[in-house]
Amino acid sequence: MKLPNVLVLGTGEYVTGFVNGAESSSDKGAGVVGLTLFDLRQRGLIGDLLFAGTNGEKFPAMRAHLQRVIGDRYQMDVSFQSFPNDGEHDPEAWKTAMAELSPGDAVLVFTPDDLHFEMAEAAAQRGLHVLVAKPIVKTLVEHDALIEIAEEQEVLIAMEVHKRWDPIYADARQRIRDLGDFSYFQSYMSQPKSQLESFRRWAGKSSDVSYYLNAHHIDFHVWAMERVARPVSVVASASNGVAQGMGIETEDSITLMVDWEHFDSGNRGTAVYTSAWSAPKAEVHSQQRFSSLSHHGEVRVDQAHRGYEVATDDAGYSTPNPLFMRYLPDGQGGFAGQGAYGYVSIATFLEAVKGGDPELATVQQTREVTAILEAGRKSLDGGGRRVDLGIRGEI
Repeated sequence: MKLPNVLVLGTGEYVTGFVNGAESSSDKGAGVVGLTLFDLRQRGLIGDLLFAGTNGEKFPAMRAHLQRVIGDRYQMDVSFQSFPNDGEHDPEAWKTAMAELSPGDAVLVFTPDDLHFEMAEAAAQRGLHVLVAKPIVKTLVEHDALIEIAEEQEVLIAMEVHKRWDPIYADARQRIRDLGDFSYFQSYMSQPKSQLESFRRWAGKSSDVSYYLNAHHIDFHVWAMERVARPVSVVASASNGVAQGMGIETEDSITLMVDWEHFDSGNRGTAVYTSAWSAPKAEVHSQQRFSSLSHHGEVRVDQAHRGYEVATDDAGYSTPNPLFMRYLPDGQGGFAGQGAYGYVSIATFLEAVKGGDPELATVQQTREVTAILEAGRKSLDGGGRRVDLGIRGEI
């Protein structure tokens, strides 16, 4: 069977670890997507790699960065075909790159949220399988269109939500489902205000912090409540001031309160999802935690603190998470992150492209995630009004 060629749309922090002309200061200085794909290619599991951005002028510096943080470190080939050409600027270079692929190949979309639909639609119409960074799209109209296209073209469209592959989250999901109706679910996820600087170009324009961060735990909760309960209504609230002080017109934090209804009992549950990108620099890049109170028990997860602490003269105190992505090489100097859930999330999708049948966050299964996120935005834009969801999650 022919190995799938893979095109990555977007060349930012999560793909390459290269931000504003330099290595990211976050915990993803070597990126996640690119590193995973370089390793999969080296292991003979995928074919050619293509990267598409808008500004070809940054590719030489990006290649040097990838060679330093990946190629030299792990003795790994970091070559790729780039679009547009070096020195050129072309916001439609992704279309040229996509024309190089054949049906059955794969496209990974890691761009600002407002580009997700157009890119995923174009890829699926060509018979290409598509993995899209969360949120998969911003509206139900777009989401339903992608469901229709995926089924018409018989291609896989899925959302990249790596928390589904975190062994602790996966275990917690099953425990929650065994504890009866849920009464109260609350989640919190934050990143430091330096992230606002990294995202200055699109923050508050193409998307907001709820789409960017709340999407993680909303997807987890929707996954936990699959065939158990449905979201009924959404009320949103937000804070501001920090981003505006940096000259960025966007909210600092967004909280969504969602009423849920259980199918069998009719009992109600309340969920509160909070996200922020205005936190101080701390021991972790991202604070991440949730708790779920059910009729027969409670589950609590602090994803940021798992009993692993490191203190150095250079970097100070931190609590690293090699379960997400292991950057330290093995004893022979090779890459050793194949079991990390950030890696597995991408690798599993590409396994499915080749004919496997793993459990993925497909476009068909994530409709309620989009419904909640869109309703939250509508609630904020409407002054915090309650937004009711219909039988199928329509707003």
